[in-house]
This record gives sequence, C-alpha cells and structure tokens, in this order.
Amino acid sequence: MTTCTRPVANSTPEQLRFPPAAGYTVRADFAGGEISSDLGALLLSAVDRRIGLIDRLTAAIADSRHAGYIKHPLRDLLTQRVFQIASGYEDGNDANTLRRDPLFKLAAERAPLDSDNLLACGATHSRLEGALRRSDIYRMARALVEQFIAGYRCAPASITLDLDHTDDATYGQQALSFYNHHYGHHCYLPLLVFEANSGALVTAVLRPGKRPTGAENAMIMKRVLGLLRQHWPQTHIMLRGDGHFANPELMALIIADGNADFIFGLAGNAVLSRKAEGLMKNARGHLDLHRSLATQGLGPAVVAVRLFGEFEYAAKSWPQAFRVVLKAEVLPGSGGVPDKDNERFVVTSLRGPSPRALYQQEYCARGQAENWIKQVKCDLKSDRTSASSFLANFARLLLTAGAYVLHQQLRHLGLKGTALATAQPKTVILSLFKIAVRVKQYKDRVLLHLPSACPVKALLAQICQRLYPANSRMRSMLASP
Repeated sequence: MTTCTRPVANSTPEQLRFPPAAGYTVRADFAGGEISSDLGALLLSAVDRRIGLIDRLTAAIADSRHAGYIKHPLRDLLTQRVFQIASGYEDGNDANTLRRDPLFKLAAERAPLDSDNLLACGATHSRLEGALRRSDIYRMARALVEQFIAGYRCAPASITLDLDHTDDATYGQQALSFYNHHYGHHCYLPLLVFEANSGALVTAVLRPGKRPTGAENAMIMKRVLGLLRQHWPQTHIMLRGDGHFANPELMALIIADGNADFIFGLAGNAVLSRKAEGLMKNARGHLDLHRSLATQGLGPAVVAVRLFGEFEYAAKSWPQAFRVVLKAEVLPGSGGVPDKDNERFVVTSLRGPSPRALYQQEYCARGQAENWIKQVKCDLKSDRTSASSFLANFARLLLTAGAYVLHQQLRHLGLKGTALATAQPKTVILSLFKIAVRVKQYKDRVLLHLPSACPVKALLAQICQRLYPANSRMRSMLASP
C-alpha cells in the first residue's frame, strides 16, 4: 500500500547573509512583523479625499456582477489598482502580494492587520478590466474631464489645452495594433490632453496605432469641448498641437465654438515653400553677411539665422483662409557640408501676437506637454497595454491617467513651495512613498511608527498638515456620532 506524506515545512526562519561590519556578523530574516514600505498609499488616500477621483471613476462604471458573489466592492478595486499604479506597481499581478500590505488596506479603509479582509488578487483585477464595456470606458474618460473641471473653484477666463499622441508598443495578437512607420514598430497611439499651465490631465483616449484622421480628432475634441462648455460657457479655450491636428474638421469645430482658437503645426508643401521663399532668401543673405563679418573678426561665429513672417493661406479642404506663421531658419554648414534650410510653419486663428512671439512663446511652449507624457508613460508605465482586448488596454490607460491625476494634485495641494513642488512622479515615489512603516492596530486606533532617521520628516509633517489640516479633523470629530 502506498502512503502519501505531506512535506514538513521548514521551521527554521529564512535568513539573508550580509558581510560582517564593525566586528559583528550580519544576518536578516523576514520576522519583523507588520511593516510596510509604502507610506505613499496614505498620502494618495488623503489627496483622493480632497478631490474625489475614485468616487467619480466608480460612478462611471456599471457594476454588472451578481451582488451575492461580490467580495470586493468596485470602489475598493479601483482604489487598490490606482493607488498601486501611483506607488510604482504598474502590473496587475503585483496585487497578489500587495493585497496583504497593511497600508494599502488602510488606504482602502480596511483594518490594516485583520487577516480576513485581504484586498483583491491580480486575477480579480484582470477580470474587472476584461468585463468593462464601451459605455463604461466612455464614462471613465468623461469622469477625468469632470475631475479636471472640478479642480477650479470658478470658471477660468482662459485655458490652453495641449494635445499630443504617444506610442505604446504592442506585441503579439493585440486588437487594433498597427504598424506605425514613424515609430518603426506595432503600437497603439493614445491621445493625451493636458492643461498647459498646471499640467493637469484633461482626458486620455487609447487609439489604434495608425495616424489619426481629422474626423477622429474632431469627434474626440467635440465631446471634450462640449463638456467644458456646459460648465464654462464664457471661458476662452485655446487648442494647441503639432501637425497631426491641422485638420479641416478640427479647425471648423473650433471656429464654430465662437470663443476658441487654435495653434497647430503645419506640414510644408510646394505652395507654402513658394510663399516662404522670399523670407528664406533674406535669411540666407543674413547668414552670408554674418559669416563675412565673423571671418573679418567683426562679429561672433554664426550659429543660425532665424527670421519670422506670416501670410494668409487656405488649403482646398480648409473651411476658410487662416494665418500661417513662418520660421525661416538657415543653419550654417561646416567642413564641406552646405548650409541647411529649416523652414517651419504654424497655422493659427489668432491675430494678435507678432509672428516671432506666436512661434517662440505660444507654439513652442507646447513642448512641455511631452514632459507630462513622459511622466504618464515612463514614470507610471501607461504603456503596459499588454492585454489582448482593446477595451481592457483602454481601461489600463485610464487607470494610469487616474494615478497621474493623484500625483499632479499632490504636487498642487501638498508640495507647493517645497523642494518637490515640480518633481516627477518617480522622484516623489522614491523620496516620499517608499518609507518603511511599522503598523500597530488597537481596539480604537491605528499607530504608524516611521523611522526615527527619516530624512523627509519635516516635509511629511508639512504635507499632512496641508492635506488634512487640524481644523478639518476637529470638524470631523464633532460631526461623528
């Protein structure tokens, strides 16, 4: 007869060996008790209590699960997933370990040390992403716009919206993945919209990897502008973007608004080159003159010559003629390399700024949006769109966008005037979020013990005072039964 025996667990605690120091042997084990390395979860929770992001995202999703089988409420799932992404855990499988983390549990308003209230595992989050419908995705994207609007106490006189696309590389059989020649690989091409002054994210839209059409750009922005107009009918709105957005459909949409303008890059063509030739000829003449003076020792070496001009232009598909600003630039050659013409065009509905000011101050400022895209994409890993379903990947992008909103609002509400006022999410995560905390739970309170040698002690005290001031705590205590 064969008997099955269960292997006996090793009762010896696992130890880590380190080099000796100061005459002592150094060992480590994993018996330190309830310690978390993610204090940032509580900072994110404090921010969310101020702005209500998770509540908006929760309200956007129609929970189709059977009420009798729900163990994890939808709000808890979104809190856990968005907070984990914002803390540097972009993969859904990270939840398999973090579901036991006392601070993530506390951030989700669960008792941190109770063993019977674990957060959701990675499979549960995967099922949530796969179960979302088109209507859920649409309302989540709309909720981000509503969150942006709620960030203003009153309607602003004017705002500038920066529009830009970025690539999310795809692998394998992923729906709506296309080869994009500009990036040289198969990808998605999501659209992100930011407010230019604050860096606040307005919304994010996952797109197929092919170049967007004018009708698609107009369709997306018509919904965004329509929602903005419901709350801000008198606000002047400026749309700014590169040549992807110089489409007749989007131009017509902005002109029809009546209180909106645009500044878009414009790809060159033969007609534009002919119109620019006069100013380009002047730029070449200026370069020759400066080079001659520099050769005689009468002036500095020439780096480049830039002249600015403007003219009216209307492509056949455009609704009307618009102002086109030209940057006529000539770069000097060297070592037998000839001079290089570098003409650039910008089309706009604005009439006021001079050509130089419009190009250098208004249009070139859109480059800041690329830094915000890097924060979403590189710091928070929005390009982890590896699911086979397009809608599931869209959901991942929106959840990452929510994590960016929390970081941007943390900078605005808690870090203004500090050394981290303009810090990227990755820097904030490393400096503030990754702090070891010993958690103790009693009958009526939870105590968190931070390291005595914490280098950001004063900064954390300042942030907590701003995010959760003493007078609001007192009001909460007086209001409680």
